[in-house]
Amino acid sequence: MRMFCSLDDEALADFDLIGVSTTLPRGATLFLENAPSQAVFVVCTGQVKLSCSSKDGRTLILKIAMPGDILGLGAVISGSKYEVTAETVQPSEVKSIRRDEFLAFLKKHGNASLHAAKALSEEYKAAFYDARRLALSGSTAGRLAAVLLDWGRAESCGRSEMRFTMALTHEELANLVGCSRETMTRMLGRFKREKLIQIHGVSILILSPEKLERISV
Repeated sequence: MRMFCSLDDEALADFDLIGVSTTLPRGATLFLENAPSQAVFVVCTGQVKLSCSSKDGRTLILKIAMPGDILGLGAVISGSKYEVTAETVQPSEVKSIRRDEFLAFLKKHGNASLHAAKALSEEYKAAFYDARRLALSGSTAGRLAAVLLDWGRAESCGRSEMRFTMALTHEELANLVGCSRETMTRMLGRFKREKLIQIHGVSILILSPEKLERISV
């Protein structure tokens, strides 16, 4: 849990006492866009898709949350509705913490409140980065390279090998990057031929992060 990893022992012990951990299958919904916020959700294992929908029924995938991410934080703290829909894209273990429990925990532990504020700041910066990537990147290849690098870095946890599980279909990945499914399949094939990535089933290994970095700029 990146948000609370540096708390003191008392705060960590109190955090362990609140909330309920549940193992969920692929396709389970944690919360819905525009629903009243009732809890925060800590992703312990697996991946969770965050998306929003337009009035005409179109869906945009905004982010894939990884282990350590806390979902619904801004809505719970502000008492507003959830901004997005959260759905597991692979079997996942998730800890849900009721709003009243979580706010009481932040009130008791001032350092945890500071961590929550930092986490909200990181969410803002990530949202800005994602919007910038979609709006300003000049090519599909650049947007795809940026997404693959983000996931590779998140899963590597500082290790030299950047390998992760691709839980999205080509159509879902195309939605995230902003292109058609056919273009996505073609781009992945190009990255494989150029030996930028290696794909075995749902496992992707980034072979040349430096070259992907240059493409993503």
